[in-house]
Amino acid sequence: MKALIRRRQIRQRLQKLHARLSSLTARGIFDWLAANLLCFLRLSRDQIRGGRRLVKRDGVWYVPLWLPIAVAIALASSAFWDDAARAAGRLTSAAIHVIRSTREVELAPFFAPAVRHWSDEIKHWSGQHDVDPQLLATVMQIESCGHPKVISNAGAQGLFQVMPFHFEAGEDMLDPATNAKRGASFLRYCAGAADGVVGLTLACYNGGPSVINRARDRWPSETQKYYRWGVGIYSDAVAGAATSGTFDQWLAAGGDRLCASALRELER
Repeated sequence: MKALIRRRQIRQRLQKLHARLSSLTARGIFDWLAANLLCFLRLSRDQIRGGRRLVKRDGVWYVPLWLPIAVAIALASSAFWDDAARAAGRLTSAAIHVIRSTREVELAPFFAPAVRHWSDEIKHWSGQHDVDPQLLATVMQIESCGHPKVISNAGAQGLFQVMPFHFEAGEDMLDPATNAKRGASFLRYCAGAADGVVGLTLACYNGGPSVINRARDRWPSETQKYYRWGVGIYSDAVAGAATSGTFDQWLAAGGDRLCASALRELER
């Protein structure tokens, strides 16, 4: 009978303990353990001198010195990670603010005239679709140089050279606003898949999401060039440079012909 009562008491205590722990956060659990351990754990002179075992005397457990140190480190770590999480949140908010504030910044002056023709629209689209305008301008620069009706051999369409499968049925793929919407949507997807790394975001836009998890030397040569040109042009644009050596290299590699075609289209 006494054994049954004893088991029932133990069960009740365990249920209360479980209920208490279930209501605590991870930090709260550490705090609760620290407070309750101190109720029945003590340090003895022997343990302070280097003892390694738990010793029970008169119903009190005496613990080795390493145990409270370990608990203290755990508690300190918990506080550290809480603070780190809050700091990361503040930094993230600050980064978002910086990115969004660039919408009010003029596009870099070295962008081709046919791209700068779309400056007001790029600023509007960047705000509408939550994309950095300098990044949007960089993609337009490499993809079409501002030619609204260009179609690639692969079937990519318009200002941002968006593939047909990104559009919904009935959408005009060459309409600038529609093309920007679908291009910006895919660019945002790539940014999420690439954890915000600009180079990988651009590589994803050109070569698809699969390139993100592959070594750069295993990317298609076109994607490797796109990465190099995109990162260089975007970096110069964000830095507010008046000229861009990477942009000049892109022009020399064939971009000048695309830009000449874009200007002829816009002058019609």
